[in-house]
Amino acid sequence: MLEIARQAALEGGRVLMQKFGGNLRVDHKGATDLVTDADRGAEEAIVALIRGKFPRHDILAEEGDWGRCESRYRWIIDPLDGTTNFTHGFPWFAVSIALEVDGEVVLGVIFNPFYREMFVARKGEGAFLNDIQLRVSKTASLTESLLATGFPYDRKESRVNNYDHFVHFQQAAQACRRPGAASLDLAYVAAGRLDGYWEMKLKPWDMAAGKLIVEEAGGKVSDFDGGPLDIYGRECLASNGLIHGAMVEVLQKGERP
Repeated sequence: MLEIARQAALEGGRVLMQKFGGNLRVDHKGATDLVTDADRGAEEAIVALIRGKFPRHDILAEEGDWGRCESRYRWIIDPLDGTTNFTHGFPWFAVSIALEVDGEVVLGVIFNPFYREMFVARKGEGAFLNDIQLRVSKTASLTESLLATGFPYDRKESRVNNYDHFVHFQQAAQACRRPGAASLDLAYVAAGRLDGYWEMKLKPWDMAAGKLIVEEAGGKVSDFDGGPLDIYGRECLASNGLIHGAMVEVLQKGERP
């Protein structure tokens, strides 16, 4: 199944790179929430490959309704995480694919096709980047940490928009970044390139693969209170584990979804 997930991610990435930098059809799901023909084309290619191998598995994907088979197996797919970046020609986007079995994520793949980086993990077997095993960073102090985050699509209408958390972490950490693709933020925590990451109002396809990859790299993933992460919930906090408690303390100061 991991090999099928890899193949599907590569196929989705191939579709994205064919479209990247070209003419796109861009539609709006919301004021700042975009979808393109690249999203749809990549999702169709990914689902076709997975359904060709596992026709009775369920699929939960961002752009389409693929029906319900009432299977123990559910593939959770984001064909293009970072759509806004993609539409502007900013090369920071990814394909994210996870497999959930009986409610537990057991494998995850995040593929950045522009940089040809594939992050993978299988439950209990570690996390890897292009076959090199990953470990989270050893940064033990929040003041020396590099963090990442994102802002929700309703940030212009809702006061629960992560702006307050961003200001608090800018004061507490060495620096904060907002790259624009949640799955890659999580993958970068797993790779030790980021020390921590937080975001609110995400969807399961934003978190499922990245959660497992961080955990298998030795990191910690939770809600904003430090409790177990629900990928169907509204909060995500990931870190190398060493700064997790300090990040939880900062998050208590701001608005919550």
